Amino acid sequence: MAQKFIPRDISWLSFNGRVLQEAADKHVPIASRINFLGIFSNNLDEFFRVRVAGLKRALIVDEKEAKEIFFEKPQIILDQITSIVIKQQKKFDTIWNDIQKGMAKESVYLKTNENLTLEQQKFVRSYYEDEVEPNIIPLLLDEHRNMPYIRDKSLYLGISMRKEEWQYETKYAVIEIPTTQNGRFTILPSPKNEVHVILLEDIIKYNLPYIFSYFGFDSFSVHAFKITKDAEFDIDNDIQTSLAEKIAKALKNRRKGKPTRFVFDEEMDKGLVEFLIKKLHLSKKDSIIPGSKIHNFKDFMNFPNVFKTNKPVERTSFLHPDLAPYFRVTDVITKKDVLLSFPYHSFVHVIDLLREAAMDPDVISIQITAYRLASNSKIGNALINAVRNGKEVTVMLELRARFDEQNNLNWKEKFETEGVQVLVGIPNKKVHAKLCVIKKRVNKKTIQYGFVSTGNFNEKTAKIYGDYCLMTSNRAIMADINKVFAAIRKPIEDISLLTQKTGKGLIVCPNQMRETMMSYIDTEIIEALAGRKAHIIIKVNSLSDKEMIKKIYEAAKAGVKVEMIIRSIYCATNQKAFDKPIYAISIVDEYLEHARVMYFYNKGENSIYISSADWMTRNLDHRIEAAVSIQDKKIKNELLEMLKIQLKGNVKTRILDNKLSNEYVTNNKPPFRSQIELYRYLKDIASKTE
Repeated sequence: MAQKFIPRDISWLSFNGRVLQEAADKHVPIASRINFLGIFSNNLDEFFRVRVAGLKRALIVDEKEAKEIFFEKPQIILDQITSIVIKQQKKFDTIWNDIQKGMAKESVYLKTNENLTLEQQKFVRSYYEDEVEPNIIPLLLDEHRNMPYIRDKSLYLGISMRKEEWQYETKYAVIEIPTTQNGRFTILPSPKNEVHVILLEDIIKYNLPYIFSYFGFDSFSVHAFKITKDAEFDIDNDIQTSLAEKIAKALKNRRKGKPTRFVFDEEMDKGLVEFLIKKLHLSKKDSIIPGSKIHNFKDFMNFPNVFKTNKPVERTSFLHPDLAPYFRVTDVITKKDVLLSFPYHSFVHVIDLLREAAMDPDVISIQITAYRLASNSKIGNALINAVRNGKEVTVMLELRARFDEQNNLNWKEKFETEGVQVLVGIPNKKVHAKLCVIKKRVNKKTIQYGFVSTGNFNEKTAKIYGDYCLMTSNRAIMADINKVFAAIRKPIEDISLLTQKTGKGLIVCPNQMRETMMSYIDTEIIEALAGRKAHIIIKVNSLSDKEMIKKIYEAAKAGVKVEMIIRSIYCATNQKAFDKPIYAISIVDEYLEHARVMYFYNKGENSIYISSADWMTRNLDHRIEAAVSIQDKKIKNELLEMLKIQLKGNVKTRILDNKLSNEYVTNNKPPFRSQIELYRYLKDIASKTE
């Protein structure tokens, strides 16, 4: 029998391979292909900062215990990671070369410091003096001095310099490329009907003789490199220190994280490579990866919009038919439930609801969770305006949202300056639930309404993330949201006791969601064993929790029809013992599939939930999460239809199998691209309602 579980990290690399497939697809517009390469690179950086760092930490843990956690010995996984990443990097380079050929057909060219026209050389020289030079600090390296501080996420040039009279000696230096100050891309003076673009590192390379003119070097060998550091941090247990202060301190300490990866241009001077490896205290066990000339490809997600013909088709978000411009959102959702489907429906409805609450004289209070706010958030500004208008506003701001810690600290300061009450969570448990409750008082009667979402309240990501948001005034749901906020305000010794107080409106983690979902699956198992219809559809970002996977195996073995839509991590396997094979797919396309939906046939009841929680142990046992049952029959039918549309896809849809082969779904049916069909489905509903 095949292995029962796929290691989480190996499965994740398979997901990033699907992102790479999109970059390789010649049917995808050039700009989008470049963007997918940027996403792949950014994903991989985070993977090394967090997951590889965690695996390396686990090497000192008891081997049996580590295998239980990771589904395999950490060292075996680390060896597999190195092998897979090197293969993916080679594929990446091949795709990038192919994309550049496509760019040439669009008359767009990426120029280097070695192939500039005279006019471009003058421009690059002048641009460097005027714009770049103030941000350049060359650092000379010396065998007898400590290595200068090398930043994670930054890109560097490693420089070997020589003089003619030197027979053996070579001097080394590094320069941090100031992409934050100057941007990565500059458009050069170009021939008619052409666009020439140069990278910032090539501008610096061209000016190296000028930068080091004082030393009189005759030749330069210069190549890019970067390091990735362990991004996990330990928060000290000083009870006198606030969580915000601990996070701020930990962010500073993150700078000292141990390098987990060293990536460099494979043509870099061998002596410099060895020097850097030694000074960075790397060993053969570390991820030392020779690559191509260009690194930090994540910057290419912001490649200049210079393509004229081969552009992505724009499908703009549209208003939900129940929330037309002449209706107040508040008036609608106090009468009926509304399900928003992002990015198809406009996120403006969420912003409008909060703006209405900020100005409504009858509104008393607003309570909302915030995990990843936009840096210039309209949601945040609406909440501040509410305080200015005399409302009591409470924001549960999760300071431990990885890589958004600094942004959330900034919002904490803004909110508190304006009088917003900021909650910062519960010790050892992130608050990941997406909740809002607004309370108003009309004629001595309290009215409550708000929303429960699968994704962050972030207008930027709402344009590219596929998520659901239920806007409702359901009393049971509002009562449970209030209980969640009450528990966060005064964390009881065992937060799991919260689950005893909720359940009529929300199902919350920890504990309650796992138990409830297992109970639903048990019902389907009983029905299947009795020969009756039994059907489960699970849509999540990640499935890695061992107990939930075992329960799914039990269902498949009993003959339950199990269908799953998993974007990234999928640790389950399909086994011969199953009465019905699990049908598991992954959709990687224009939008990031982020919604979590659970459907159970449930003896014909068609029970369906939307949730903030993936089926991962960290979510189910170590976070505050929330799922809400969909009660409105019309919305329930629409959600089920949208799941069926995604399961029907045979374009951009991959089979999740035991071999992690990422093969596309193929059949003899007409092409069916689920994200396009979802757009058409929802647009059709909107047009019929107008």
